[in-house]
Amino acid sequence: MLLALVVWASGTCLFTSGVALAQAGGCTMERVAGSSRQVMHCADGVTITAEGGARFNVIDRNRDGRPDAVSLRNKAVLVDVDRARRPGGFEVITPQAIAAVRGTRWAVDVKSGTTSVFVVRGRVAVGRSTAGPRVVLDVGEGVDVTRGSEPLTVRRWPPARAAALLARLGQ
Repeated sequence: MLLALVVWASGTCLFTSGVALAQAGGCTMERVAGSSRQVMHCADGVTITAEGGARFNVIDRNRDGRPDAVSLRNKAVLVDVDRARRPGGFEVITPQAIAAVRGTRWAVDVKSGTTSVFVVRGRVAVGRSTAGPRVVLDVGEGVDVTRGSEPLTVRRWPPARAAALLARLGQ
């Protein structure tokens, strides 16, 4: 209960193991029937589909009631941002990477010390969370980010890899 109060007071949302402890203003969470996935719809054109068991919190940095980012700790989310309704963009922050957009649809998966980012629609800038150069992904491209210092390598994902990730997110 104390955690829920702290999360609510800080203007963030925390979703763990499919249980919503708090919700951001202007956003609603629904469970996808017949699955363990959840979908959060926000009034400003942001939709987040979370894989069952995904651990993330939604961040409202300027406390205007609209989420600005998601901090993802494990598993996957699919983020869809309507550029016309959300011109300020949106970020997904993981222990290894930051993926930022103005308007697009992309998936981010965190597991075994690696963040994988795949673009379904639009373009996404990805960089390490510790700074350094960023890469820009186009539709069908992805990147795997680790804590190392090797350059980020953009690759066109094989259809089987993209389909496997998107299937986990109900796509």
